[in-house]
This record gives sequence, C-alpha cells and structure tokens, in this order.
Amino acid sequence: MLDIVKQFLGKFTGGKNIDLKADHKVLVAVCALFVEMAHIDETFTPDEMGTILLILKEKYGLSQEHALALITEAKKELKKSVDLWQFANLINEDYSIAEKIELVEMLWRIVYIDAKMDKYEHYLMDKLGKILRLTHDQLIDAKLKVLYPA
Repeated sequence: MLDIVKQFLGKFTGGKNIDLKADHKVLVAVCALFVEMAHIDETFTPDEMGTILLILKEKYGLSQEHALALITEAKKELKKSVDLWQFANLINEDYSIAEKIELVEMLWRIVYIDAKMDKYEHYLMDKLGKILRLTHDQLIDAKLKVLYPA
C-alpha cells in the first residue's frame, strides 16, 4: 500500500523530499475517522461506503482500487486501536485548522448521507471536534455548510 501512496504523492511533490511514511499514516488516520463515523451506528450502508470512496477519490485523488485498499488498512488500524486519539493526534500534527474544518465537513457528509443524525453520530462528532481541537462554532459552521450548500 505504501508503494501506491508513493506513486500518487510523487506526482505532486515535484521531486521534493517528503516523508511518505508520515503522509501515508495521516491518510490512514483520516480514513479511519471516516470508517468509524460510518460504523458508529452499527450499520455501514452502501451509501456510506460510496460517500467515503467518493471523498477519497475527489479529495485525495485515489483510484477506486487504492481507496478500497486504504479503507481496508484503516479498518485494520481501528481494530488495533484503543481509541481515536492516535488518529486525531496524527491529524493535529499535520493539518492546519482550515484542513481540519474541511475534514469535519467530509465527516458531516458521511453523517448526513442518510438525511439524519442519530445520537451515536452526534456523540462522535462532538468527541472528534474536541480531539481535533476545533470549537463548537467551527463544527456547527461545517455542518451548516454541508446541510445548506451555497
């Protein structure tokens, strides 16, 4: 999987030295949050899977094959983890506030793919907002942007 990410990122780095292993870990962390959000209500629907795949393809430029491999890897990492802090910590170290807000917008897309938010999704969004060091206003603004696009 790391080779796939190296090929992908190599197109955008212009030969600059970057820490591909660290970038891959952050991408796995992001995907783990997507998967956790989709699973939090104990139902991982085809629409949720489709939304995650679409986000990975649109935002991160991954092919279907690479996106599926990343989801598989994220699921494995989630099973090994005790909580979500390890994933949030990687994101906090690598992402700006604006990038984290964009990430939260993508999470809201996953939440509202079925046009409703249950109590477990609400709980997880609140928790993620805190561990990603975002304010309540930033969470709500991201939510409104997803619910009422301009």
